[in-house]
Amino acid sequence: MAAKPNASIRAGRYVDQPTGYRAFVPAPLPPQPPLLLTGDLQRLLSAADRALGRLDGSVLTLPNPDLFVFMYVRKEAVLSSQIEGTQSSLQDLLAAEAKLFDQDLPKDVEEVINYVHAINHGLARLPELPVSVRLIREIHEKLLQGVRGGRLQPGELRISQNWVGPAGCTLNTATFVPPPHHAVPEALGDLERFLHAKDELPPLVKIGLAHVQFETIHPFLDGNGRVGRLLITFLLTERGVLHKPVLYLSHYFKAHRQAYYDHLQAVRVHGAWEEWLAFFLRGVTEVAEQAAVTARNILSVREEHRRAITEHLGRAAGNGHKVLESLFDRPIVSVSDVRKITGTTFAAANSLVTRLAKVGVLSEMTGYARNRRFRYASYIALFNEGPSAAP
Repeated sequence: MAAKPNASIRAGRYVDQPTGYRAFVPAPLPPQPPLLLTGDLQRLLSAADRALGRLDGSVLTLPNPDLFVFMYVRKEAVLSSQIEGTQSSLQDLLAAEAKLFDQDLPKDVEEVINYVHAINHGLARLPELPVSVRLIREIHEKLLQGVRGGRLQPGELRISQNWVGPAGCTLNTATFVPPPHHAVPEALGDLERFLHAKDELPPLVKIGLAHVQFETIHPFLDGNGRVGRLLITFLLTERGVLHKPVLYLSHYFKAHRQAYYDHLQAVRVHGAWEEWLAFFLRGVTEVAEQAAVTARNILSVREEHRRAITEHLGRAAGNGHKVLESLFDRPIVSVSDVRKITGTTFAAANSLVTRLAKVGVLSEMTGYARNRRFRYASYIALFNEGPSAAP
């Protein structure tokens, strides 16, 4: 990248505080001097736009794209929460949602469930409420309700200083100290104005800038990373970059965690916005390409199992297809669930489950003789690929 004049104050400045530490106060966006959207950065932007277009097309070919969204939301919830230290896997989340209250489920699965609720709340609100400080606070409240961090003012902007760094660090030894609490409302107001200003910045560039700015402001005592990652998804949806909310970058940020943190800090210290955007756009391209492959693989798995049901289930094939389609929405079921889906007797549902297991659609997951649960393992596995939501 070309050298940038006044790079050290391009993203903001460190301000000495009365008690002896220094806090970083971000400059309003867009960066000054203006971004250099040329050369490699322009090529990366074009590649990301093309990858998003291919993903959009792949998702819209699915019989029910919303079911793809259902699982991607859950994969994102798991990965984003794992970045913050949770241990729950995608299967743990699905088991908890299926009310399979196994003693082996991690205690932090409730945090992941909250993340799902936060995503769904935000997506439901977007048609009536733009991405704004108000929406961000609502999302934060949903995220921390009743879980670890729930005592740290869910939905409320912080009224004390926070900091980022290794365990045990202080304000004076922290890796990064966000702006003092009294500067937070103004900084968020500047960010909101930037988001809704009419300008010539490409949507992906604007979203990449906004993510860093939010993480720099760090407006809450806890949950900033998760909210900041959700902000990317909500902005992609609000701007119409994708028809369905199926791009989640936690997968990429987790795989390149140290580089991610290094780029955030390089923006603050050196004004390295272009380098951050290159990293961000590579992530958009990589994750979009992987998601498009997953969409195509879903179609392949669905067709394979539709053929198996038609060929091997005889007169029960009609009910077998009903169960198969329901599994894309709820991939863990009981015999009672199958009975409700098909409207048959318990005995008939039990027989159908056994036959679906024989053709590779279902597999029993509890080892119990009673109260058994069955999972659509080959479908769940499609979302466990990559730096993983797997156990």
